[in-house]
Amino acid sequence: MSDSNADAERNDSPATDNHPALLDCCGGLNNVDYSKMDLTLMGAFLKHINVYDSRLCIAVIAILFNPLFWNVVARWEHRTRRLSGLFGSPYLACCCLGFVIILLNIYRSHSMTVAMKAQARWEVMERTEVFYAGIALMVFGTLLVVSSFLALGFTGTFLGDYFGILMDEKVTGFPFNITENPMYWGSTANYLGLALIGASPVGLVLTAIVALAYKVAISFEGPFTEQIYRERSLQHKRE
Repeated sequence: MSDSNADAERNDSPATDNHPALLDCCGGLNNVDYSKMDLTLMGAFLKHINVYDSRLCIAVIAILFNPLFWNVVARWEHRTRRLSGLFGSPYLACCCLGFVIILLNIYRSHSMTVAMKAQARWEVMERTEVFYAGIALMVFGTLLVVSSFLALGFTGTFLGDYFGILMDEKVTGFPFNITENPMYWGSTANYLGLALIGASPVGLVLTAIVALAYKVAISFEGPFTEQIYRERSLQHKRE
């Protein structure tokens, strides 16, 4: 009898010795010992970036300024129609703004290239597969940018909606069936490819800033553009 009772007690007791306790799903990260994490690679990455370099600061300013500039100017034009009045035509005003945006983007690309060349390359990135991955990204990014421009046209690309130059219908073909903002993400892919080709850690950081700046710009531009087309639809219904 005593042996059977002992066996029953062993069966009823939890098998704590064989199965370690699982981390709580919500507090699990609090149980991680971060002091044991290997941050060698991150440390090596950061050593190749000089945050006090003036050329890096100029590149960051150019990245952040561009979408801020065209969004502020385009919204001001949508509200006041001052540029259209100044140039005598919304098409001419839109083309002039587009030309300025092109120049700003050229300068941004130049400042990023200067910053990448001025700072150290990382030997970890100087690999054949990384180089060809960079080329592939640049080819794909250029494809997105060019095909987006051909699908939208000049005024469609450079905020013509804000000037009252509206498209008949939403473009849904390539490359817009891949992503809603192929011009932005194609440009980001180009910069990432350039950073990989140049084995540039600072290039990766600048590309991340470009992606973040575009993400913020999209959060403002998307809803505002939709509002413009809703207003047109309501106006057509009244007529």
